[in-house]
Amino acid sequence: MGETMMTPSQASAGDLLQLIRSGRANTRADLQRVTGLSRSTIGQRLDLLDRAGWVRLTNGASTGGRPSHRIVFDPAHASVIAVDLETRHARVALLDLDGTILAEHTAPLDIADGPDLVLDRLVGWFPDLLTAAGVTPARVCGIGLSVPGPVDFATGRVIEPPIMPGWDRYPIREQVQRAWAHRFGDTPEAGAMPVFVDNDANLMALAEQQADHPDCGAFVLVKVSTGIGAGVVIGDKVYRGIDGGAGDIGHIRLHDRPDALCMCGSHGCLAAVASGRALATELAALGLDTASGRDVRRLLAEGHPAAIRLAREAGRRVGEVLVTVVTLLNPGVLMLAGELSGVPFLTGVRELVYQRAMPRTTAHLQIVTSRLGDHAGLIGAATMVVQFLYATDRADARLGRLAL
Repeated sequence: MGETMMTPSQASAGDLLQLIRSGRANTRADLQRVTGLSRSTIGQRLDLLDRAGWVRLTNGASTGGRPSHRIVFDPAHASVIAVDLETRHARVALLDLDGTILAEHTAPLDIADGPDLVLDRLVGWFPDLLTAAGVTPARVCGIGLSVPGPVDFATGRVIEPPIMPGWDRYPIREQVQRAWAHRFGDTPEAGAMPVFVDNDANLMALAEQQADHPDCGAFVLVKVSTGIGAGVVIGDKVYRGIDGGAGDIGHIRLHDRPDALCMCGSHGCLAAVASGRALATELAALGLDTASGRDVRRLLAEGHPAAIRLAREAGRRVGEVLVTVVTLLNPGVLMLAGELSGVPFLTGVRELVYQRAMPRTTAHLQIVTSRLGDHAGLIGAATMVVQFLYATDRADARLGRLAL
């Protein structure tokens, strides 16, 4: 299929940036052909991108004459701070705009301490992070937070999170902006630091899909740690539902476990039966020292028979729910991530999905485990920031302010 030419009125500097970033057009001649703009107009808009520092020239391959100059997005012209908040610890990292981690810090942090204390501690880690990477605050273009609860993306607020007591509808975005301004001042470009918040499974799915499966048009990631949640990427966009509730499969009710009390207050939820917290409780009842999903992961790594048996059974219980998910979405990739996502859990999921889903639905389905591992949330949070700030409309608005 041939490329669709834009009309000159459509092709702004932000449009050119998208063509360059996607690899569809990386020379002036390519940009002219795709957009229909004149050479002089292309030059003016590239000059604007160049003055902003967003693009740079590289030497392309020579075919015997002068080497062509390729125009590429410069991922080093700014940085992003990413936060991956778990229930009992957190990671923060500074990344370039391609998702390369420049500096990282991990430490215990209890989400049950509440948003005021937790967010203040997180922002308190930022100065050392910037120092370690040799980056000034002025070069940070945005902050992304990954959190273990449902998020209304438009407001950046967590909505009725079962495992985040005290966080319901808390203004995370505004609090982080205030804390940043208190320590570093407002950003030179736009005043308040851009801050974005999303569910951890959503951001992990975004990172993993772009890293290893960019051509997969329907991608599902299931995170099984303290709780259970799923992220869905359709095309290259996260599917969040109408208010951020999509993918909350941990609270689907199982018909045969009315005795299992979930942290949401209901009985019989999948998370109450097959999450890391649920397995830790079962293992503790057997006399083992387990209080969380991290302890279960440790026992699995040690090859403990009871942990392996329970993880495989948990995979089968999650697989019961995923049969419906796979039938509904027909994904090309179903990825398992989180503290339980080792071989025993993967085996249990595969058994149920391939046994019970229609062969037509699973004929081209890959069921795999995470490649990015503990970094998926960080990379996804950074990707979220970059996708928003460098989208066409937003990029044009930012370029307009830089030109003033």
